[in-house]
Amino acid sequence: MQIALVKTLSPRLTTRGTELLPGVLVVALMAAVATFVGQFMPAVGAVLPALVIGLVAASIRRPSIRFQPGITYASSFLLQCAVVLLGVRLSLGAVYDVGLKSLPVLLGTLTACLIAAPIVGRLLRVDRVVRTLIGVGTGVCGLSAIAAIAPILGAAGIELATAVSTIFLFNVAAVVLFPLVGHALNMDPATFGLFAGTAVNDTSSVVAAASVFSTAALSTAVVVKLVRTLAIIPISIGLSLLEARRENKMNPRPMTMGRVVKMVPWFIAGFVLMVILNSVAHFPVPLHDSIAWLSGFLIAMALAGIGLSTDLQAMRRAGWRPIALGAILWVIVSATALIIMRATGAI
Repeated sequence: MQIALVKTLSPRLTTRGTELLPGVLVVALMAAVATFVGQFMPAVGAVLPALVIGLVAASIRRPSIRFQPGITYASSFLLQCAVVLLGVRLSLGAVYDVGLKSLPVLLGTLTACLIAAPIVGRLLRVDRVVRTLIGVGTGVCGLSAIAAIAPILGAAGIELATAVSTIFLFNVAAVVLFPLVGHALNMDPATFGLFAGTAVNDTSSVVAAASVFSTAALSTAVVVKLVRTLAIIPISIGLSLLEARRENKMNPRPMTMGRVVKMVPWFIAGFVLMVILNSVAHFPVPLHDSIAWLSGFLIAMALAGIGLSTDLQAMRRAGWRPIALGAILWVIVSATALIIMRATGAI
């Protein structure tokens, strides 16, 4: 039986590689061009040009089905790999300090968003499921949070598409606007990392916005974002109980430790492992620099893929109400973050 498994493994890998290669090559080429541009524009870097190249290409012509698997792979899995590699920049002590200092801002913004989402959503007459998806996506971790709670809510395809399109719109806007806000408020890299990590929706946009602001802001932003991502566990548990009560289920599916563990994204564990290795092994400078460069290039590939995945027609079909809800929640989260940071002396 094991021999048969080994014999079928190679063909499966070959088939999978053939499916992914065209799209991966396209985004790699875009990332290479963006990296070249970034060398002449150090203040911008490679991430924003990669996103812009992808957006322009998608607006001219949407990629065919042949390229979709590789583009999706780059914008999700390769981005997660890049986050893992970012752990080489940090030590355990630094992660602990940043995570602890970010808790007041994280808890404050999450609370404000989760309170505002149902209130504003009702006023705008946004469907209950859609407003919950947008609220949790804005408050926690963007598309990952939406994917986690959609099955709990029993979200239909159109509801899921509406929420994803809304969150994606503000993900793209954050990459451009947040660095401008950070510079306008004279934030240092650590302060901007805290701001971006708590107020930008998706992991990809947090990484991109921090990269555009400065390389030094990236480590703080990633740690804050990953701590924020863990909030999806208690939120998923709470929503499961609320949905069971709403549907009058006497025996809802139990929330076992195994289900809780599965909610933790694998790249968080990988990031922590890389931090531990860096703290214990102390990577030599050439290896450290190579890993840091690879992480940056993977981020550029991911953002090019995200740009190519932009569906402008889906955004138009979503209508103005979900977008208005997303915009209001985005402003509330950003303003709450700045207020708490000011109150705690972070800025």
